This record gives sequence, structure tokens and C-alpha cells, in this order.
Amino acid sequence: MKLLLVEDDPSMQVTLQRALARSRIDVRICGDGALAVEQWRALEPDVVALDLSLPNLDGLQVLAQARAAGLRTPVLLLTARGTVGDRIMGLNAGADDYLPKPFDLDELEARIRALRRRHQNAGADAVLNPQEVGGLRFDPESGAIYHRAGILELTPRELALLKALMMKPGHAVSKERLFELVFPGETDVQYEAIEVVVYRLRKKLAGTGAALMTLRGLGYLLRAEP
Repeated sequence: MKLLLVEDDPSMQVTLQRALARSRIDVRICGDGALAVEQWRALEPDVVALDLSLPNLDGLQVLAQARAAGLRTPVLLLTARGTVGDRIMGLNAGADDYLPKPFDLDELEARIRALRRRHQNAGADAVLNPQEVGGLRFDPESGAIYHRAGILELTPRELALLKALMMKPGHAVSKERLFELVFPGETDVQYEAIEVVVYRLRKKLAGTGAALMTLRGLGYLLRAEP
């Protein structure tokens, strides 16, 4: 596995590189936010571990530039910032998970491997399953969902939810699985929050030819309208 570590602390760089190398993770290091996106594109890593506090560009700016450039690599935020607001901003900017500093090295490795597995499974689903439902079309390269010729305007959480449902059209996806995908690593979020995202997404799907259905006890499914 190849990991890009975007971290400017030299001691942290050395510690993580040595520790993860013992677990057969090839760690490539970038210590400057301004160079991170360029190295990210060149290395094509399996996972990116991204510190929020970086010189020249901070981690949120790096993440926003990478996602805007179409880089879909799963991202684990490493942050010493303890507020919920900082974590939410990171996840809304396109991060897949976060780990507050100081952290346990075993947990770091577990989070990295979990992100890689999730990304690989999502890729397999994208190949095996249809990517069009009703009038909606998912573009794997850009990560966007289109209605007719235009991009459907969605928040990051609405997008994560709709993508998960489009991978299994006509099949129920449990609330538990959707919660993991829409609120990854957010232990302080109430479980019922997924219902709020569903409600908002359902309103945006009106007139698209796709319907978001609730199946009590099973979860939610997406199907083409008759």
C-alpha cells in the first residue's frame, strides 16, 4: 500500500514512516501544503494522511484543491484542532475520516487500511452496478451526479448518500451503512441525522425521474419512477 503523508513536523514524519514501514505501508512524505496536490497527482497513492496545519496552504485548502482537480483518493485528516467545527469543515470539504492528535499508531494503521478497503469496495460496486437511475447519471471520474446535461447541486453529505444508493438501485441500503458513509468517524453525530439528509435529498430529487424510498426496518432505496 502506498500512503502520501502531508505533514510538516520532521519528527512526526520520521516516526510515522518508520512505524508504518514495519506494516508494509510505503510512506511518501510532503511537508509543504503548496506542493501537496502536485505530489498527490504524481504519486497516485492509495490513501492520503493530511495534517490540517501546514505551511503556505493549510490542509483544508489542499483538500479543496485536490477534490476540485478530480483527485478522489480517500483522505484521513490528522488534526490537533479539537473543535467539532474543524472536523465538520474537513469532512464537508471532502475528507473521508479524521484522527485527532495525539493518536495511537495502531489506530492510525487501522484507519488507513479501512479507508483503502472502503475505496476498493466502492470501485468494485461502480464496475458491477448500473450508474444511471431514472434521469440521474453518476460520473466516476469527476464524482459528480448529473441530471440531464447539468450537475445536480448537492451538499457533500447528500452526494455521499445518493452515490451509495445509486450503486445499488432498487435494493435497500441499511441506515447503519448509510450513516457510516455520510458521517464517517463522527461519533458525536446523532444517528437520526441521516434522516435529515434523506429528507433534504428527497426534495432535490423531485422531477429527476428517480425516487428515494423508505423501507421500514430495512433502510432506503433508489428506483426509477414509472
